[in-house]
Amino acid sequence: MSLVIEGEAGTITVPSATLTSLVTLAVEGGDGARVRRGRRHAEGEIADGHARVTLELVARHGEILPQLARQVQEQATDVLATMCGLVVEAVDVEVEEVEWAAQAPAARLSSCSTSGT
Repeated sequence: MSLVIEGEAGTITVPSATLTSLVTLAVEGGDGARVRRGRRHAEGEIADGHARVTLELVARHGEILPQLARQVQEQATDVLATMCGLVVEAVDVEVEEVEWAAQAPAARLSSCSTSGT
């Protein structure tokens, strides 16, 4: 999911790792969620200035999951639109884990998914 912009003065490339970092920082800057660590925690596709992203989250116990997922969708959309000039078609959110605030390893509970923006 790299962003490549070609122009008369040359090419601008924002690599996948940078885009993932932007989205992760935006999500974790809010309260109640963090992007899940590991190999498959944030994925996306970019084509013709449009983006679609899938995020796997760990939510803090006590959060209202659909509300939290919508907040994450807004945060990810805002950062990609503002900092990269992308039109975000969708941010699909999967709440993969729930953890207690003081708990080191996350308690695994059933998944909850929210699609769209």
